[in-house]
Amino acid sequence: MKSTKITETALRDAHQSLLATRIRTRDMVPIAEELDKIGYFSLEAWGGATFDSCIRYLNEDPWERLRVLKENITKTPIQMLLRGQNLLAYKNYPDDVVTKFVEKSYENGVDIFRIFDALNDVRNMKKSIEVAKNAGGHVQGTISYTISPVHTIDKYVELAKELEALDCDSISIKDMAGLINPSTAYELITRLKEETGLLINLHSHCTSGMSPISYYAACQAGVDILDTAISPLAWGTSQPPTETIVASLSGTEYDTKLSLKKLNHIKKYFEKIREKYSSLIDPIAERIDTDVLTYQIPGGMLSNLISQLKEQNALDRYQDVLEEMPRVRKDMGYPPLVTPTSQIVGIQSVMNVLGGKRYKNVSNEVKEYMKGNYGRPPAPVNKRLAKKIIGDEKPIDCRPADLLKPEYEEFKKQGEKDGLIKKDEDILTLALFPALATKFLKGEVEEEELLSPKQADMTNEGVNIPTEYAVEVDGDVFDVKIMPTGFMEIDEATDKGPFTPVEGALTSSMQGMILKLKVNIGDKVKEGDVVAVLEAMKMENDIQAEENGQVKEIFINEGDTVNAGDTLMVIK
Repeated sequence: MKSTKITETALRDAHQSLLATRIRTRDMVPIAEELDKIGYFSLEAWGGATFDSCIRYLNEDPWERLRVLKENITKTPIQMLLRGQNLLAYKNYPDDVVTKFVEKSYENGVDIFRIFDALNDVRNMKKSIEVAKNAGGHVQGTISYTISPVHTIDKYVELAKELEALDCDSISIKDMAGLINPSTAYELITRLKEETGLLINLHSHCTSGMSPISYYAACQAGVDILDTAISPLAWGTSQPPTETIVASLSGTEYDTKLSLKKLNHIKKYFEKIREKYSSLIDPIAERIDTDVLTYQIPGGMLSNLISQLKEQNALDRYQDVLEEMPRVRKDMGYPPLVTPTSQIVGIQSVMNVLGGKRYKNVSNEVKEYMKGNYGRPPAPVNKRLAKKIIGDEKPIDCRPADLLKPEYEEFKKQGEKDGLIKKDEDILTLALFPALATKFLKGEVEEEELLSPKQADMTNEGVNIPTEYAVEVDGDVFDVKIMPTGFMEIDEATDKGPFTPVEGALTSSMQGMILKLKVNIGDKVKEGDVVAVLEAMKMENDIQAEENGQVKEIFINEGDTVNAGDTLMVIK
């Protein structure tokens, strides 16, 4: 009787999908040894957004997390999600950085590498697969599953054969939005078992509500491994509950042989963790949303999108953004919505909605995508839009990384010069996220405050802070209203009101961090010139001058965090 194997996602994808990837290492360690005793096929515990989240929000070294977990998990393989040539970020990296990163990941504790490319472009997966195999890792080549006019079962089987030819050990069907239905799961897995000789994994999310049924159909088709999440971190945009799947298959020919009694102990621990982090759980991410069948937004992206819209004070535009996404996706040739393309499509949709006009502002990542620097889109992009974004520039047709120069030694040299490097892994952290890593390695990142459940309830109930005051200065009374509108001049109250916007003020359209400042006071600029680069919602966005003029004042420095509406500079 064949036993179905289980990959537990509680330490990575489950909290990425429901809690915006915020669980701290110190809350993983106490349960690590117990997880190790269950008998899982693997524990997914690293990669994806965990690396970014550690250095952006938690002031944690992600390499240290991996090492500590490996010390406590000695029997069960630790698995990571690797974005091929993108590694753990949102652009392609040169081969020398990819090689060093994969080798160090294996050295620090990764046993199984689930390697995917957002466009299913095998050229972008080849280097990391080769390095992981040479290092001694188990490589799980991945099909990024989606639905579109150009994605067919024949195409997916063809992709799986290419991955098998690269010496992968197993194949994962990565259904990041919970779109695979039972009949498709059965047909696809049947074909994969017939036409390849590899173990087959199915990874899905509960966003649409179909995944538990699709999991059973997958078992009937001969699937080898299923991804699940312990129940307190399951359902919604996360995976099906581990206990539910174990109980459902118990006594059948697909029995997992896992103990529900032992799993119950794990469950009780994560119930406390869920309560501790409850302020981060958004009701939208928790519930079944069949709209995903239309919008195709993956679980991890949905909770992050909500979080990012909150940062922009624009959660009321959530539905507008959902409706914009299929249009942007079609414009870009139907990329599967998985990081980084999910972020690229999602953030461009946000910018289209918040900017008031579609493609008024275009992220640098969209420009690079249109140039072919992310790989080959599944279908041709909108030619008229591409011309608007990149002009007459011809997209590349080679492997994108072939055009990249080695960077590892440069980052090593610069990092050592700046006194940032204490170990080789710091060089890689710097190479992946230069601006963010610089702050982190300097010790300038503070751990994000975690609201208690009581504080979160107060926030959700709308406990408001006053925003209007009467302020007396030297006997004169001024009416002051606190508004998120940036640099303003306060005048004595008149019929026109107390505020006068500064003439020529260039304001930020969204919350983010200033990556680059490209002008100085006194510089002359033309309308459309890039004056600064803002990292907003993990994407780089050019800030352009809105008129011809001269830079009179600058209120920002590189590394500063700004809010939507903040005045960045004055151009007159």
